[in-house]
Amino acid sequence: MEQSLHEPMYYFLCMLAVTDLVVSTSTLPKTLSIFWFNSREIDFSACLTQMYFIQCFSVMASGIIVAMALDRYVAICHPLRHSTILTNSVVAGGHDWPGRGAAWLHDRTANSLPGEAVAILQNQHHPPHILRAIFSLPTKDARLKTFRTCSSHLCVILAFSIPALFSFLTQRFGQNVALHFHVLMANAYLLVPPMLNPIIYGLGTKHIRDRLLQLFTCKGT
Repeated sequence: MEQSLHEPMYYFLCMLAVTDLVVSTSTLPKTLSIFWFNSREIDFSACLTQMYFIQCFSVMASGIIVAMALDRYVAICHPLRHSTILTNSVVAGGHDWPGRGAAWLHDRTANSLPGEAVAILQNQHHPPHILRAIFSLPTKDARLKTFRTCSSHLCVILAFSIPALFSFLTQRFGQNVALHFHVLMANAYLLVPPMLNPIIYGLGTKHIRDRLLQLFTCKGT
């Protein structure tokens, strides 16, 4: 409803919010059945459906983060061409987004250790490229201003990648790890990024922060 937020970056944030919501609620039906009915078993079809939504929308979130990294890179390196490169039609159609190929590779190899490595590394290779672009700027003020622009995205990448890394490693190499720790890592992977992303972008993005403050201020009066 806010016209000033009709820009590619905010479209990506909307897409990320939807995918985060689906990922974090994929296990909700079974969780409620455990607490309400003490149903501690799950049918094969229900398990397969739950896994499908988790894997599918996790891949989508990863691809959206890739697209957001490209958006920040274009904003830094080609600021005058940003609006012509990342048009609304390009964002809506997703033409030639690098995340599509990476996401396809992740979906094809999600059950193998190399596939899990790809899922992690496809997001972790963004920060070096972004930081290299920042430090290549000529002045200190320009570097600080650009770093503040990209800090939210860097935090989101870490919030997404670190829980995933620990979850994958404990599943593959944690045969002697206690079961409750496996459950804790899985919950962190599913719940921590969706919980942190709105906070990170809400506090780190000036337009969103100002609009929220204006909304609550108007309601308070």
